[in-house]
Amino acid sequence: MKYGMNLLLWTSGVTEAHFPLLTNLKEWGFDGVELPMFDLNPDHFRKIGAELTKNGLESTAVTVCTPEENPIGETAAVRQAGLERLKKAIDCCHAAGATKLCGPIHSALGHFSGAGRTQDEWNRAKEVLSQAGDHAKAAGVTLVVEYLNRFECYFLNCAADDAQFCREVNHPNVKMMYDTFHANIEEKSITQAVKACADQLVHVHISENDRSTPGEGGVNWDESFSALKSVNYDGWLMIEAFGLALPDLAAATRIWRRMFPSEEYLAKNGLKFMKTRWEGK
Repeated sequence: MKYGMNLLLWTSGVTEAHFPLLTNLKEWGFDGVELPMFDLNPDHFRKIGAELTKNGLESTAVTVCTPEENPIGETAAVRQAGLERLKKAIDCCHAAGATKLCGPIHSALGHFSGAGRTQDEWNRAKEVLSQAGDHAKAAGVTLVVEYLNRFECYFLNCAADDAQFCREVNHPNVKMMYDTFHANIEEKSITQAVKACADQLVHVHISENDRSTPGEGGVNWDESFSALKSVNYDGWLMIEAFGLALPDLAAATRIWRRMFPSEEYLAKNGLKFMKTRWEGK
């Protein structure tokens, strides 16, 4: 098992000013970090990768799609822009040494049609993700498709649908992730949700129901960890939490009040919680 921390708690774009934080995260006991990947400059991420290596940290990455760069967009031009965006993000992952590119890479975040997904949209996403998967394979990166709750997207909202989507894409470099925050909203049974996606599951976000310190909220952690162990999951447990440090990100993630004493508190206590629950010590 590997324990990681998503850097979106501190920033939407890692710079040299955040390098001391990487040192701290290693000292606190993390195995790696998840890099926000929005400024898609490979040269920049190559420098970050060198700093991660210096600190003995591994990495994954997270990105999103926009309405103008949307894999399920109605026009071929918008879908092509979505594919090109994913290719750029994959190149940045390769530059940084990140092995996985995670997120709602199937459709535009927060963009709604006013209805549920269509078969045409399903087929469009499959085509784009398959092509992106070829680029990812050449770069040594796995694309990790994340389903989101109904308030953030309409294309994929549950584990079973995400798994079926990945099965139909049928690409070795296109798999899926499980996020405890979204599951807490959408799944009727945590155990059944995990079992439904076990054959496609390669990454897990550990996220509390209020997006703050894991273990201090309402997520059913006993069932969550038990379900993951029952399918022999052995990948990243990556804390994803959000605060008020970045006004734009706080607004996007609907964080309106402070729910933890400090970022250091959240990281340290979240790591202790994960290790205690998973390792039983």
